[in-house]
Amino acid sequence: MTAAPPPGHLTVRPIQLTDVEAITAQMGAYTSKLLGFPKHSLEDVTGFLSDPAHELERDSWAVFDGTQLVGTGTASRFGGRIDLDVTADDPAVAGWLLDAATERAHEQAQAIGGNEVTVGVAVLRDDRVLAGLAAERGFELGTTIQRMEIRPRGQVEAPPVPPGIAVRRGALDDATRRAAHDVLAEAFADQPTSVPRPYDEWVASRDARPTFDWSQVTVLELDGRPIAMRECNDNFVSSENCGYVGRLAVLAEARGRGLATFLLKDAFALDQAAGRAGTILHVDSSNPTPAVHLYLGVGMRPKVITDIWRRTLTTR
Repeated sequence: MTAAPPPGHLTVRPIQLTDVEAITAQMGAYTSKLLGFPKHSLEDVTGFLSDPAHELERDSWAVFDGTQLVGTGTASRFGGRIDLDVTADDPAVAGWLLDAATERAHEQAQAIGGNEVTVGVAVLRDDRVLAGLAAERGFELGTTIQRMEIRPRGQVEAPPVPPGIAVRRGALDDATRRAAHDVLAEAFADQPTSVPRPYDEWVASRDARPTFDWSQVTVLELDGRPIAMRECNDNFVSSENCGYVGRLAVLAEARGRGLATFLLKDAFALDQAAGRAGTILHVDSSNPTPAVHLYLGVGMRPKVITDIWRRTLTTR
């Protein structure tokens, strides 16, 4: 780490897991100014920082004004993908954090290999300051992530299972987990930034999340072959009283059978039965499948828009 110290009298150190409450509060205050509500729950922050992919000593920064946390940043390498996150009210602190995270991303890119690695930084659509800082540093708008939700007013009926489809609920054994991962990998093979991490990393990351249980994975089979999957978690239970669909994938050969619609409506029914107010998910607007249209068609609506700014780093 060779970046200059943060501006002024501020101090910096790596993030520690004991910082989760302070970070949740700091991020909550920041996003509330932009959105009118806190975007992240305590469980969400805990799960993110607990991911075994992180080397917090090298991949994170907490900036303090005395004892007050005023900025946080991370450079997260997930398989072959590097994501940067920066939160700070002061533009000078945010700029320093973005520089520090980008510098660390250069080191991570060397470990990934190849001639080039693309890194992304998530910026709320309303965050003009961070967007400007990213643009100044050579980042360009790459795609948009929509956080969509549905909060049913009436009774949600469980949907009928599509003809010929077997529903396997829970991934409590290695074979089912591998089947779910294989579906994810194949379904998102044409979306490099959405391809799941290698199997062992994927499993370890799920095991580390306090909001996830393997019973929340559902696999659909046709003639004994896994062709679709859904992965849920409780990231938004404490903050929104909503279930969350973290991943939904259908193999190309099985599309057009209504499997994604079934998995969504099934999640809505399960969440309502569990006392949830609704269901949330995120969708990449550049998804080559008509995912946004699908979610709108089942009654979901966008609530938060996040732009992903990207920059290509050369590794040689």
